[in-house]
Amino acid sequence: MTYRVGWIGCGRHAEQMLLPQLARHDVELVAVCDLNAETAQKIGRRYGVAHTGTDFRALLDVPGLDVVGMAVGPTQHRDMSIAALERGCHVFMEKPTGANVADALAIQAAATQAGKTVGVGFMKRFATANRMAHNVVKSAEFGPVAGFFGEYMTAPTYFSGNVDYTGFYLHHCVHYMDLVRYFVAPVLNVTVFRNETAPGKQLLHVHFGFENGAIGTVVMGTIQSRGTPMERLQIMGDHQRVEVNGVIEVTHFRNPPFKADDLDATLADGVDNLSWKPNFTAAANEDFKGYNALFKAFFAQLGGANTDLPTIADGVEAMRVMAAMLEGIARPGACVPVVR
Repeated sequence: MTYRVGWIGCGRHAEQMLLPQLARHDVELVAVCDLNAETAQKIGRRYGVAHTGTDFRALLDVPGLDVVGMAVGPTQHRDMSIAALERGCHVFMEKPTGANVADALAIQAAATQAGKTVGVGFMKRFATANRMAHNVVKSAEFGPVAGFFGEYMTAPTYFSGNVDYTGFYLHHCVHYMDLVRYFVAPVLNVTVFRNETAPGKQLLHVHFGFENGAIGTVVMGTIQSRGTPMERLQIMGDHQRVEVNGVIEVTHFRNPPFKADDLDATLADGVDNLSWKPNFTAAANEDFKGYNALFKAFFAQLGGANTDLPTIADGVEAMRVMAAMLEGIARPGACVPVVR
């Protein structure tokens, strides 16, 4: 079916990342809303939208909406998603699912009451290389995960002038609060070590204990340039591991024999390492960051398919892990349990 979509929040992220990928699916964008009237009108012209405005309540009054999408702020995500659910609409929201666990739980309760789906913008699950890595890790061949390592940095651009790391935690760190559980298992506890080198410039080493006994560390911070690659991850098993660099290159390291003294050595299927990176010379309109695949899972789930779409339940869990991380920042070195 063709889904009639209303969209709230038409800033740069929605304009450049979300709406172009949304438009690849069987949707009719029938209403857009932004606090800046000119921005809403610009997006409206681009997509041939009849209703543009600055009041999200007016958008919700547009007849026949199936889905309301949004990319706004944490508390707005809470209030606007609940309002949309009460109107009988499915919701797609960018992360985070509110400003705290209570907000996420309120959205979950509204979704349950309405019997509707809330998809959450944890697109890192769907980045092509991450997706391939996940499929390898969850295969019978890989076996139990023993450890996880991640690195996800950003610059102090938004934080050094007015030192408030809230946006860094809610819009940046929250991705890995979801991703570690997606690759490994539910998180049991969190320990944090922090180094603030200057106001607005901090480095975090966040250690995770998982319910399956695995351990993990994610390095996050605001001390790198946005102009350099800033993300990688490693998932380690027994005699094998998967590594992803920059969300575009994946390598599966296995257990190859030494070959220097074997004159007949060749590349052996099943033991030698495998690697992949995208063909950027191809003309395909691919989306290696994962937004297109995320929308594909969202609409497939609305149609009744069983997907691994990150839903509000995943949003609640990510916020619970985030709450433990924030407590860990306040208590460096303490092992903080995730409260459920």
